[in-house]
Amino acid sequence: MRKVGIIIALIITILLAGCANENFENNQSTKRENPKEEKETGFQVEHSSQNAEDKQEKAQVKTKEITEQDGPKYTVAENATIVPINKDINEKVVLLTIDDVPDKYFLDMAKTLKQLDANAIFFVNGHFLHTKEQKDFLKQIHDMGFVIGNHTYSHAKLPDLTEQEQTKEIVKVSDQIEEIIGERPKFFRAPHGMNTDHSKQVAKQEGMVIMNWTYGYDYFAPYQDAKKLTKAMVSGEGPEVDVPYSLLKPGANLLMHDREWTNKALKDIVTGLREKGYEMVDPHTIKTLNY
Repeated sequence: MRKVGIIIALIITILLAGCANENFENNQSTKRENPKEEKETGFQVEHSSQNAEDKQEKAQVKTKEITEQDGPKYTVAENATIVPINKDINEKVVLLTIDDVPDKYFLDMAKTLKQLDANAIFFVNGHFLHTKEQKDFLKQIHDMGFVIGNHTYSHAKLPDLTEQEQTKEIVKVSDQIEEIIGERPKFFRAPHGMNTDHSKQVAKQEGMVIMNWTYGYDYFAPYQDAKKLTKAMVSGEGPEVDVPYSLLKPGANLLMHDREWTNKALKDIVTGLREKGYEMVDPHTIKTLNY
């Protein structure tokens, strides 16, 4: 009997050892097929890879933002054209500018430009900044990312004024703008493009770049119509005002106003210029006196 008991014990031991080995192999197989640690799964590998790509994209975007902040890309030439600072920068650009703000249509125009991802300089007349609503509107378009420029207080012809009056016309608006948006304007445009030696000196003292324009048609009666204006601005031609040739060139500085017909034409003007291969230059990238 004692021998039989020993034999039975040996058999049980062998069977248990076989089961343990089988369980070990099954566990190893399970680990290979369904690893418990996420880092060993195919999903986690893909997820980690995606995270790496996302981080790389974010890093590239951040680098791009930093690069854009490194310094100006364009400068304003004597003839008001926008010129790239070096040959690696796109020269086929136009600058959009809108005068006589904030009157009636400037906010709609700003929203249109925002939807089109196109920036512009809005040149302000101080006599439009008396009410709280007008001031709030100006703050709103500044907060939308648009550059605010100085277009004098009353839109008077500067050569007709005394030097003291010219100074007041310019400095008062810069004071108003600073009070509303927290910074002084960096660009100055004289009404009718009429500067004087004194107004140029005051603008410089105020830290502003003097900016005229290369062409604009919306203040001429024949082009106070959205379709006609669109054609003129996109082609650069104004045959009804003795401009039968195109003024559209790389770096063109486009003059527009806070007007009903310009508001209606604005989207088609931007779209038409882009279809011709022109980029809307961001005014933030233009060299200023303090940039």
